[in-house]
Amino acid sequence: MPMPPETSKRPLVAQRWKRQALVSAALLTLLGSCMGPSAWHNWKAKQQRERAYAMWQERCKKSGEFIHKTVENVEGVYLVNVRTTTNFGEQFELDDPYGHDSTDERYIQNFLRGYHHQRPRETPPGRDETPRIGYDFVEAFDPTDGKLYRFKGRVDQPWLRDKSYGEWVREFVLDRTAITQRTARYGVKFEDISTHEEREHWIAGSSLKVIDLQTQEVIAERIGYMVDWAQGNRSGRRSPWLFAADNACPSFVPPHLVNQGSYGSQSQAGQTLVFTEKVLKPSHREQ
Repeated sequence: MPMPPETSKRPLVAQRWKRQALVSAALLTLLGSCMGPSAWHNWKAKQQRERAYAMWQERCKKSGEFIHKTVENVEGVYLVNVRTTTNFGEQFELDDPYGHDSTDERYIQNFLRGYHHQRPRETPPGRDETPRIGYDFVEAFDPTDGKLYRFKGRVDQPWLRDKSYGEWVREFVLDRTAITQRTARYGVKFEDISTHEEREHWIAGSSLKVIDLQTQEVIAERIGYMVDWAQGNRSGRRSPWLFAADNACPSFVPPHLVNQGSYGSQSQAGQTLVFTEKVLKPSHREQ
């Protein structure tokens, strides 16, 4: 009995694909032998970069800031997780290098009123003029002891106790109070959303969410992607993920600094608060 047309064609199709694959492999081998080792390496690197850039551009189509609701006069926030590491070049470490920010206590301080008024060292004057107010308090689990605290910030003047300090010296310090449960209604959570394939091409994906913890509703989310154009090159002590911040969507560089030689990594410190304040408007009172 003759085979159905669809079935009889399958072996022929498979043989055709096999022949094409063998021909392609042979051509690539021939190309490599004709070009020489150096030229072959450069050609492969160029292909890798173009592939990575195309993948990144495709992911940028679904990136952006998606704010579904804003809330006025928010006094405090709950940090669902706290940044504890900085990833400069670990390719497959899923610790959200796109969302790179300060770490540990400094990350908590970022969210407190008065901290940015002091112009900390990691925010050079003139680099980022985005207003940052901060909140009256922050609730979070301290990564060092695993306990839940309510944090408040204050400006300390050490010269009042130690005259070896100049009268102009100011230090922003944390005061903490242990609590048994959170009271803040709104939470902030960051998450790495990269796939293994994306990381193979030095692409990092990120999600930053603002959550109504009473209803479990995500009221805002920022989806971001960045790519290292040099694909992990470490020559000259280069840090791949810091350079990747220059190729980010959404971009970290403020619009007024785009053509002034500003680098993306210079605007990452404190950027978590910048997005959060767009959603949770801090309560109004004097600094």
